[in-house]
Amino acid sequence: MKNVGIAFTFPEDGMVPPGYKLIPCHKVFDVKTDLTRKARLVAGGHKTDPPKESTYSSVVSRDSVWIAFLIAALNGLDVLMGDVQNAYLNAPTKEKTYTIAGLEFGTDKVGLPVLITRALYGLKSSATRGRDHISVTIRDMGFKSCLADPDVWLRANTKPDGFQYYEYVLVYIDDILVISHDPHKVMDALKKQYTIKPDSIKPPDVYLGAEIRCYTIPDTNNPEN
Repeated sequence: MKNVGIAFTFPEDGMVPPGYKLIPCHKVFDVKTDLTRKARLVAGGHKTDPPKESTYSSVVSRDSVWIAFLIAALNGLDVLMGDVQNAYLNAPTKEKTYTIAGLEFGTDKVGLPVLITRALYGLKSSATRGRDHISVTIRDMGFKSCLADPDVWLRANTKPDGFQYYEYVLVYIDDILVISHDPHKVMDALKKQYTIKPDSIKPPDVYLGAEIRCYTIPDTNNPEN
């Protein structure tokens, strides 16, 4: 509950506002591909009515990732990845739902109604709300969404030697990929808005389930290169 607590708000008067629907919450336990364990509190979104607006949420395509790596290699750019902690929970939700607090909220809160005010995992619109939130953040940093892939963001930049190029931010839900001559500067700007797991900020070794390696092909015509 330490990380997910921000998704809930207890009404000051203990009363549920009109129009809110009672839904259950449950815990999901999982083992990731690297054998690390994960537990998550999930809302019972299957109990809510389908939203009238679209809940589709896109992610960066693997083709775009491959092309971005190629651009980085051709332009001598560095690549940095980062994992946003509880990405959805940064965004407010438009769904009006509440649940009844259990022991996970503390013994003094058991049985009280608690409103779900953030895009908690399990709600039908959470993916859309999470993507909208991070899109606004990246756009405010001066990046523009690519017409070919809306989850590829680009911004004109210049290297210290005067070389002009585009730097990129690629987003796959909570996995961020930054391509720039100074990717740490971009990542630091994102860290002002989000909690990015410190041990995840590094050159990519695994991204979207694929192992990533950087190789240098020697120039046979110039042994010094």
